[in-house]
Order: sequence, then C-alpha cells, then structure tokens
Amino acid sequence: MKRSALTSLALAFTAFCLAPTAFANAPVTVSGPHFMREGKPYQIVSGDMHFQRVPRAYWTDRLRKARAMGLNTVTTYVFWNLIEPKPGQFDFSGNNDVAAFVKAAQAEGLNVILRPGPYICGEWDAGGYPAWLFAVPGMRVRSRDPRFLAATDRYLQRLGKELAPLMASHGGPIIATELENEYGSYDNDKDYLEAVREQLQHAGLTDDLLLTYDGPDLLANGTLPGVTAVIDFAPGEAKKSFDLLERFRPGAPRMAGEYWAGWFDQWGGKHAKTDAKREADEIAWMLEQGYSVNVYLVHGGTSFGFMNGANYQGNPSDHYAPQTTSYDYDAALDEAGRPTAKYTLFRDAIAKATGQTPPPVPASAPVGTLPAFTLKESASLWDNLPTARNADQPLPMEAYGQAYGYILYRTRVRGPFRGTLYLGDVRDYAAVYVDRRASGTVDRRLKQVSTQVEFGSGEHTLDVLVENTGRVNYGPHMADGRAGLVDPVILGDTVLHGWQVFPLPMTSPGSLRGWTTGHVDGPAFHRGRVAVDTPADTFLDTRAFGKGAVWLNGANLGRIWSIGPQHDLYAPAPWFHRGDNTVVVFDLETRDAPTMRGVAQRLWSDPSSTP
Repeated sequence: MKRSALTSLALAFTAFCLAPTAFANAPVTVSGPHFMREGKPYQIVSGDMHFQRVPRAYWTDRLRKARAMGLNTVTTYVFWNLIEPKPGQFDFSGNNDVAAFVKAAQAEGLNVILRPGPYICGEWDAGGYPAWLFAVPGMRVRSRDPRFLAATDRYLQRLGKELAPLMASHGGPIIATELENEYGSYDNDKDYLEAVREQLQHAGLTDDLLLTYDGPDLLANGTLPGVTAVIDFAPGEAKKSFDLLERFRPGAPRMAGEYWAGWFDQWGGKHAKTDAKREADEIAWMLEQGYSVNVYLVHGGTSFGFMNGANYQGNPSDHYAPQTTSYDYDAALDEAGRPTAKYTLFRDAIAKATGQTPPPVPASAPVGTLPAFTLKESASLWDNLPTARNADQPLPMEAYGQAYGYILYRTRVRGPFRGTLYLGDVRDYAAVYVDRRASGTVDRRLKQVSTQVEFGSGEHTLDVLVENTGRVNYGPHMADGRAGLVDPVILGDTVLHGWQVFPLPMTSPGSLRGWTTGHVDGPAFHRGRVAVDTPADTFLDTRAFGKGAVWLNGANLGRIWSIGPQHDLYAPAPWFHRGDNTVVVFDLETRDAPTMRGVAQRLWSDPSSTP
C-alpha cells in the first residue's frame, strides 16, 4: 500500500530528527504547524519518566532504554514538595538532583521536556505541593493568593538556578517547559496563568518552548496566547482530540502532551491492564501524521515513602481514592525497569513509523528472590510516642509542622457509654482504641465519618490514630490538603476537649525502643534481618501484614494494605547491603513473628469489588 504524501513527509523529517546527537544543543522553535530545529521540521517523540520516582543509580539505565525504544526526548516532572520540604530550605541532593538527571539524559542523546509545576498532579501527594502550604490559614493554592504566589516564586527562582543553564538556548538538552499542568481542568483564571508564566520567565525557564497541557475539550480554560498548546487524552481518542486542537489553534503544531498508554492503581481496586496493541497502533498513526507524541508513561517507577496521591473529583458519586505505592502504570518499562511486551510493541511501532532503527535494548539488572525470613522482634507504638502536644481541640498535622505519616490524638472519657464516636471528615484513615484495645476504624474511602464504641463505667483513654494515606492530587478537593483530624470529635452528643497530640512522621525507624521477642498487641513495628550475598532487585512479599509501611535499611519503601491490588513492594538492589539487611514493618494490626520473602514476579490481586 502506498503511503500518503503527508506520511512520506512525516517519515522524512522524523528520520532526520531521531538521530541521537544531531541537534544535542540546538533549540526547538515553532513555525506554522511544525516544530523546527536548525531550520528543519522536527518531530518530538517522547516519554514521561519521573526522576524522583527512580533510584538515582538507575537513571542511566532507564534513560538508555527510553532511547532504545525509539524516543528522542524524555519528559519529567519536578516534585516541589521534595525539593523544598520546609519553607526556604531546598534539597537538590541525591534523588532530587534534577540537573544531574537532565545531564544524564543529554548524555544518552535525549532532549528533555521539563514539567516543574508548581502543580503537577502525577498521582503524587497534593499534586506536588508541599504540605506546609496547608498550614497557612485560608491559603488558596493554585490561585492568585499573594502568599501562594510568593511561595511558588521562591521555588521556581531557586529551581531556575539549577536548570536555566541547561536550556537548549544555552546549549543544554531542555527544549521545552510546561506552564503549570492541566489548569483547564481546574479553573480558567488567565491572570493566574500569566503570574506563573512571569515567574518561570524570571527563573530563566522560558527561553525555549513554553507549553500548556490540557484535555482537548478544555483548551479554552487552560491556554494563553503565544504559548504552544498540547493535549492529553486516552487511547482511542487521538483523531477526535487532534481535530479539536486544530479547530482551537488552526495551523499550530500538533502534539500529544500526555498519551495515556497505561493507568494508575488505587487501593481496593483492580490492577490496571491496558490494550498495548491498540496503543502501539495509535502511536504509529500519530507519528505517521507528522504529529509529536509524549507517551505517558515510558516508565512509571515508585511513589516511595508516603508520596502517593489520591483522586477525589468532587461529584456526588465520587469518593476519596488513594493510589498505591507502585506507579507501575502498566508502562512500557515495568517498575523494576524491565522491558515489557508493550515496550516491544511500542519500539516496533515507532521504528516502522519513523523508518529508523533504534539502538539495541540494554540488558536489565536481574530481579531475584529472597528466602523467607521472620521478623522476630516487635516494638509497640504505645512505647514509642513522642512528647505530647496539648490542645483543646484536635488540629491537623500541618499545625504541628508535620507533613506525612501518622498522628495520634488522645483524650480521657468517662463511662459507661455505648454509641457513636463522630470523627468528621477524617484525613484519611483512623483506627480507634479504647484503653489500647482496638475499637473500630473510620475510612475516608468509604465516606465514613463515625464508628461505634463501647466502654464501662469509670475513666478511659480514647486514642484516635490517623494515617494520611495521600493528599488529593486532582480536582477541587485538592484545595484543602490538611491531614489528620479537621473537625471536632463528638462522643454521643458531647464535643470532646482536652487532647494530647503525638505527631508521628515516621521518617526513620532507627530510634525505636522497647524491642521484644514477646507478644505485642495492637499497632507495632516488627523487625527482621535478611542476609544478602549479591544485592539484586526484588519485590518484598507483604501478604503477612495488614496496613502500614515498610523500611529497608532505613529507607521507606512505601505503604502496604491487605485490600490490594498491590501485595508487594519494590526493593531496589542499591538499597541493599552485602551481608545483613534490616527490614522494619509498621502494622496497625497485631502480628506474631510475621514472615516475608523476596519474589521476582509481582503479586497483584483483583479485588472482587471496589468501594
């Protein structure tokens, strides 16, 4: 079958632009319907991967595999909350070294599209916003609130010091910067977008292309004149979406800013599995039309620690839905960086559409197993509480300078009582104890606001242990990112006063006390050791536990929850030591000498129903 003239033209300029070092230091510009580089049409063939979700030791491996899939560009978010964990305190070390990642991409012959936020969504806690923003009374994030804009400006100016020298116009690989992210889905305040644009400009991050990303039906809300608009859409929607873009911006470049070639997982739901053949065919079709494409994602990685976000759209039928630690996303490269069947389909589709043979696919590091080992020691949470903070009414985490983890609220009550304990809009999961005995739970996912409690005469200790299971990262509910208890607590008809509050950020389990090999009731930490001769990636089997988190040699691997679909945690080889390794698990439920093992294949489950 003969190709159309348009397809032939697409092949010609795509073949020219895919050479890995052809324009390593040349900027990309816009001329009519084309991106241009050194006077010639240029097609961006990109994939998202988020450097802060990938162990730094693996950046080069993932980038090299992206290049071997046929990409000429990698797109990455920058997570503000990790860069500025406290106001004015910036951290560009280790996995936050964005400049090092950009240089590593350049070394592999890849351009970079930078998505610095300040809002990024990305199924990340609060869409990347630092928790301390929500401690400011009345702060309106993602708006022209002067306090918010002062914070975003401080962040972007500091980020610019790292990255402005790496813009393509200065000889670096960054060919484009995103202006905010999918703002059209949130609001239509053009003055706000202009304010962020000016901040990016002052930071030196707009010397090359500036892009807005929006759903094709929301372009009017989220775009600005003079800023290139790209579109985000799901498989099966390419032709319709590009038609809408053409009607909105006739004769402008056409690019899929996010082509959702996969999907994320939510606790209590099914593991995402999408149609790789359909996606590969649609990618090929877009490239053959001469369109630019960014595959979301080429590699998902992991939301290590407490960094997963949550969805809560705001419609009456919606509910709070936190995402899993794994950001596998059914991506072309799996969570351990191994090429999947989808990777091969995409690689073949890109090669056929562009007429270019990509570099060989690098070998992957082995994913191994670990024999079963017992976590023989336990330490009660009750023996590891910090100094109490006194409060008449419970306050959210942020009021105590806490960002993530758990927080315990304690008061004294008198009985006898049998009835309802009202906790209100819990953020996000509460376990209730009376005299340290489990009495009930309140789960925001299930729209619960209360539980039943019962106790006899006399005075009793009431504990409410709240886990922040992930701040909302998308939709109207993200405006209020407070965690913990945000409403008065009511026992029957009585508002409870006189609280002790124990912030539990759980940044490291290294200073825990009270370890014992005896039985421990209630929420506790469990510790075991496993010997490793040659460190290798593995997935730690978490099926022996209920709800909590896991640390490997002090590094937080992420959350666990028996409701699935995730029943393991990715444990990267660089985080193991030769010899003894320490694993600590926090679990809300009582466990006696639980066991773990390392597996090479994932332990997904598909719950029979979702809340």
